[in-house]
Amino acid sequence: MGSLEDLIPTVNKLQDVMYDSGIDTLDLPILAVVGSQSSGKSSILETLVGRDFLPRGTGIVTRRPLVLQLNNISPTSPLIKENPDLIMSRNNASASQVNLNGLANNNLSSSSIDESNQVTNGGSNATQIRPDEWGEFLHIPGRRFYDFSEIRREIENETARIAGKNKGISKIPINLKIFSPHVLNLTLVDLPGITKVPIGEQPPDIEKQIKNLILDYVATPNCIILAVSPANVDLVNSESLKLAREVDPHGVRTIGVITKLDLMDSGTNALDILSGKMYPLKLGFVGVVNRSQQDIQLNKTVEEALEKEDEYFNRHPVYRTISHRCGTRYLAKLLNQTLISHIKEKLPDIKTRLNTLVSQTEQELSQYGDVGDINKENRAGLVLQLMNKFATTFISSIDGTSSEISTKELSGGARIYYIYNSIFGNTLKSIDPTTNLTVMDIRTAIRNSTGPRPTLFVPELAFDLLVKPQIKLLLEPSQQCVELVYEELVKICHKCGTPELSRYPKLKIKLIEVVSELLRERLLPTRSYVESLIDIHRAYINTNHPNFLTATDAMSEIIQNRKVKQESQRKQALLNQERKEKEDERQFSGSQISKLDNESNLDDSDQDDASKSKDTFLNYFFGKEKNSTMSLPNNDNNKFTSHPFRDDVSSQFQQLNFTNGASGHEDAFEHANEPTLTEREDLECELIRRLIVSYFDIVREMIQDQIPKAIMCLLVNFCKDTVQNRLVTELYRESMFEELLVEDQTLAQDRETAMKSLEVYKKASTLIGNIL
Repeated sequence: MGSLEDLIPTVNKLQDVMYDSGIDTLDLPILAVVGSQSSGKSSILETLVGRDFLPRGTGIVTRRPLVLQLNNISPTSPLIKENPDLIMSRNNASASQVNLNGLANNNLSSSSIDESNQVTNGGSNATQIRPDEWGEFLHIPGRRFYDFSEIRREIENETARIAGKNKGISKIPINLKIFSPHVLNLTLVDLPGITKVPIGEQPPDIEKQIKNLILDYVATPNCIILAVSPANVDLVNSESLKLAREVDPHGVRTIGVITKLDLMDSGTNALDILSGKMYPLKLGFVGVVNRSQQDIQLNKTVEEALEKEDEYFNRHPVYRTISHRCGTRYLAKLLNQTLISHIKEKLPDIKTRLNTLVSQTEQELSQYGDVGDINKENRAGLVLQLMNKFATTFISSIDGTSSEISTKELSGGARIYYIYNSIFGNTLKSIDPTTNLTVMDIRTAIRNSTGPRPTLFVPELAFDLLVKPQIKLLLEPSQQCVELVYEELVKICHKCGTPELSRYPKLKIKLIEVVSELLRERLLPTRSYVESLIDIHRAYINTNHPNFLTATDAMSEIIQNRKVKQESQRKQALLNQERKEKEDERQFSGSQISKLDNESNLDDSDQDDASKSKDTFLNYFFGKEKNSTMSLPNNDNNKFTSHPFRDDVSSQFQQLNFTNGASGHEDAFEHANEPTLTEREDLECELIRRLIVSYFDIVREMIQDQIPKAIMCLLVNFCKDTVQNRLVTELYRESMFEELLVEDQTLAQDRETAMKSLEVYKKASTLIGNIL
């Protein structure tokens, strides 16, 4: 069980483990430094470290996130040792100092070099080299940077390498670890400064890019936000606080830092802000005084700047009352304590998350299989095992006994049942037994089946001639049912891949090919049998079927329906007559007076017209019209005037259009019109139609029952019973084992990645376990 002081170093180790593995799934607790450009972020970080090491300049200086780990070590730590990097850093610093003093020439004396070394070791903190303070970059493992100016150059070079030499930014972080007895254990992320207007070579959407990058860090609940705001800018306009408010609206994980308090206008102060009265934050505000640009140019040490800062707060007439809660030293302690508390709070969740990741990764690895489970001795057994699993999955998917049954949609055997019951059944029900039969078709069939003789009864041959083509209407939906079941079996076959089988794509392809070929072989016999079933029903029309409607019953229904229809028409006619009589009475009563007035005024011409109308009517009724049916017309066409009997016979024979067989004209019925049926013909056609419907329904019911049975017997069950033997016959050959068991390269890479991840998760879990 570790102490609380071990929490931050432990999280730092976790970060190193995740960085080395390239895995970022834990969302570790961290402090993110957010602020606008020139808000004093860099000065705060350098003061926390105690050394100048960050790049400086105008515009965007921080163009990649800098993950800064501060590690406190004791002066007697075994980590402090004479290192080749220390000697190299001293030599580089000596040469640099010599160059700055104009001594870089070939005639340098040893005394001048010694003097320069003394200046280097005793001068400003920028070039001061100490064996107990150094930095390490994770992208350069094993190398220590004792010269902090080299750290600055490496940050600049690494930034340019990834983000380019222009003003673009990158989300890929730089990881820097600082070891020193003068720092508190902390982990911070220095993020690019918030900017509003692109300057110089900056991209037009630089504001959006920077904001998105910052949100990637501060939006996670495990991040403590260090919002830096300069005191000489109104707090309402603080970009860092605005952004923090977006992701932390209640201010529970934001620490406010007010910089440049010494630059505020005379007579103003930030006491209300630092006291939390103006902008409440749970973790509060801390005021600091940065090193001025003049202090930096004069190479004043950080220690001198800290002393000056303490003196400022202790002597200030307003801030001295809260001086114990101001300054960079207090900020460092606050950050250390806050981060420790935050880590302590989040560590159990991280532990749970790690255990889940370990379990999930182990399960994933088990699906990929072991690397060494394929050899010449067990190839045959492995192939046979995978074939049996494939066949078993295929059969169980059809039977509905699979362990991977979907709850979202129909699949497997349920889909086949749906085809039988819903698709095929509804299609058969939608067929109209007389959809392509007209009344004239039925009458023609009746006449053709009687020959030249008149009939006393409806000929049975006409019924046979008409019902057989109608039965054939059932063939197309029956064949479609076969096709749909076949397609569903093919889909089931393609979905039968097990996780173990996905490891060997060539074997899976071969298995699918063999089963698909078996299904294709059974498709043709099944279709042929279905067609023969329809032919069987057409071959013999069994009018003795117990469910078949007899001619007597059919005729009785027809007569009864006609009586009901006639009665209904008679009643309707009576109603219409009554309505007409009432209407006539109303019209008569309204026009009676006007008629009496007009009778006396009738002229001779009107009387003549009336007598002519009467004469015309009488002549027509008694056949006395000049153009009577017995007289010849006097017209240019020289044709007979129509006669009722002659018109009927003539029109029918003209419609028949009988011609000599050698004339080459079309058949007699091809262009025939439809004359009005006699009552007898109408009854005969209606009788035949009803008998066709009755018999068709009987056959349709049998087909609906027989087709699914035939498909199950000849296609589905046959394939289920023979699939395993077919797979063994086609694929269980020693010459094919090596080809079939070629492992998928993508899967091999996924296994390697999973193994690496599992190792990382276990290592991280061990680290956390040491302090929980």
